[in-house]
This record gives sequence, structure tokens and C-alpha cells, in this order.
Amino acid sequence: MQVHFITMVLNNDTYQIDGIDVLSLTEKYGTPLYVYSANKIASQYERLTDAFTATNMKVRYACKALTNLNILKILKNCGSGLDTVSIQEVKIGLKAGFDPQEIIFTPNGISIAEINEAATLGVVINIDNISILEQFGNQHGGNIPICIRINPHILAGGNYQISTGHIDSKFGISIHQLRHVERVVETTGLNVTGLHMHTGSEILDIDVFLRGVNILFGVAEKFPNLEFLDLGSGFKVPIAPDADSTDLEALGTQLSEKFKDFCKEYGKELELWFEPGKYLVSEAGTFLAKVNVVKHTTATVFAGIDSGFNHLIRPMFYNAYQHIVNASNPNGVERIYTVSGYICETDNFAWDRKISEIKEGDILAIHNAGAYGFEMSSNYNSRPRPPEVLIINGEDHLIRKREELDDNLRNQILLDL
Repeated sequence: MQVHFITMVLNNDTYQIDGIDVLSLTEKYGTPLYVYSANKIASQYERLTDAFTATNMKVRYACKALTNLNILKILKNCGSGLDTVSIQEVKIGLKAGFDPQEIIFTPNGISIAEINEAATLGVVINIDNISILEQFGNQHGGNIPICIRINPHILAGGNYQISTGHIDSKFGISIHQLRHVERVVETTGLNVTGLHMHTGSEILDIDVFLRGVNILFGVAEKFPNLEFLDLGSGFKVPIAPDADSTDLEALGTQLSEKFKDFCKEYGKELELWFEPGKYLVSEAGTFLAKVNVVKHTTATVFAGIDSGFNHLIRPMFYNAYQHIVNASNPNGVERIYTVSGYICETDNFAWDRKISEIKEGDILAIHNAGAYGFEMSSNYNSRPRPPEVLIINGEDHLIRKREELDDNLRNQILLDL
């Protein structure tokens, strides 16, 4: 029997990722361990582009989700560009081989110096506040084309912490400040070639995108030299068996038609950009950890693993649900566990979760770990960060070594006290 969920397949009572037994991976590389499927990343990219074949759509991968150079190269080979939010991400993208004009730089709350540094590297500059817009215009005029990030005041996303388009958000320039933006552009001679918005993550209702693009259409009328409109992303991925996700095919059909009509009214064909991050890599990633102890308390049965929120913070940070299976006992009787970590804080991965019966030494597989897993990891409690393994066409490759104590101490300076 085969049961498909995300990248793992239960085949002959063995969990496999692209044909490789996950238990063999932990025997080879140890635990905890991040494993990524190149095939899943490529198939996600293909599904997105197939949904928008009727329009001139470009993908700019939001690399803050996962910046390993090998992941970036996979997406570059698929045809993607890059969305970056720091000068460091810009430089990593260039190192991975992206053309500067394939990289959009969308920072928040940084100095004009970092913006100018990115401009010297030739990437697409996206400005999200009037102060920086005015400074950049005064320094460069229309010599460097720019994009402007608009806050559409649309509340979207499954969690308020990852919703970025509402009225209280720090991101973007309010649509109600549009007249001020026009004054700055007219006064400084800025050359605005793109408009951008991103309302948040975990968007299930495609009407959010349709409402957002209608807002951008209205703003676009003020700027005659546009080359693209950027809708950010926020596509929802399934987090559990039978869970809902964004209907990309329906979105592609409806949005492509609206965009085509707008381009006719605007007078030229524009590019439609998306910046998916989680959508492209989340399901491709699996986090494997070993059960150190099964602890019975008066009220709870804890399965304590050899990891914590220092390696995967999303369940504690966002209260994110991440599906967990017992890879060592996939067909066992389900019992109720709270899966907890080894950090000296409350660091639960799941509360009161039904999982096949767990014993000490079992390997638990945590799904949807490709986005914001390793990327948000730390050395809290002086614990080393885990290795990363990439599976390409049925072969596993180590793409980041497991850290050691010396890695944690490398930049410390010991004084003679």
C-alpha cells in the first residue's frame, strides 16, 4: 500500500523520500536532520507556472524561506528569479548565479546606505516607505528604476503575525498616502517601473489576490512607465492529510483574465510577478528527530526528542501545526502524545497529538519543514544546528555539515581575565 502525503511515501511499511528510506538517512547522517526533495521543489514550481500559462508571469522565489545555495540553484534552473529582504540575501543570490535583474530587493526598516549598496549591485530596488523614497529620489532621480511597495489594507493570512497588508502593518506605503508618493515621484523625477504588494501568508481565499490586484490596477494608472506588477505570494500549502490549500488553477484562470484586460487598458503588456517562498519549499522539507525519552506525567505522555525550538521554532513562535509521524512504527496503534524538545524552555512541537505508538529510539518525521525551519534555527542552549541533506533523483547529498562546538565558539574572543 502507498499513502502519499507531502514528500514522504509509506511503501511496504517503510517511509521513503524520493525512494530513500528515511531511517537509512538517519543512520547515515544522524539526528536531528533536515531532508529536502529537489523533485518536490521542481514540481511545485511547475504547478505554479502551469497555472499562469495564459499570462506573462514571472516567479521570484522568496529566499528568506530557505537560502541554502543548492536550493537557490535548483530554483534558478527551474527558471525562477529571487526575492530578497537583506543585502546579505542579495549577495547570496548573486553567488548562486542569479542575474541582478532577476533579483528584487524588498527590505523593511533599513538605512538608505543598504538600499544604495543594493542599487550598485544592479538588482531591482523595491521601496516601502516615503522617507526612503524621497532620499533615494533626491540622490538618484530617475537614473535607477524602482518599484514601490503598496500596503492595500487587506487583512489576509492565517496568523496575524504573518499578515502584512493590514492597516497596522509596518510593511508598504498606505494606499491613502498615494498623493504624497506622487508628489515625491514628480519632484525627484523617480522612474517607477513596478508596483508591489504582499498581504501575508497562508491565504486560502483567492479573492484576496483578486481584490489586491484591483487595488494595484487603480494605483498603476498613476504611473505610465510600469513594466511589472508584483502580487507577492502567500499561497497556502496543505499542513496535514486532506488539509485545504490555495486553488492555484482557479486563481490562474481568473487572475490571468483580469490581468490581460487591464494590460489592454493600460496600453502595453506588463509582467505579473509572484514571490512564493513557503509554497515552493515547505512541503519539500522533512525534519527527522530521535525520541530520547517517553515520559509519563500525571496528565500527559511526553515524547521528548533530540531537538527543540532552536532547530524548528514555528510551532512555538506561530503556534504552527506541523504533521508528525512515527517513521519507526508507521502502522502502530495510535496513542496521544505531546512531542517536546530538549531546550530549557517549554518547546513543544505538538500537543495532545495522535501518533503511532512511540518508544524510545524511534524516529519522528516532522512534515512541512522546508520553509523557515533551518532558516530560523539558532544555537540557543549552545546546541549545534543540524545538517541538511538534499535528495536529487533518488540520491542523497549532504549540503550543510552538522555544526560542532567549535562553530559556536568561532567568533568569540577570550579575554585574559
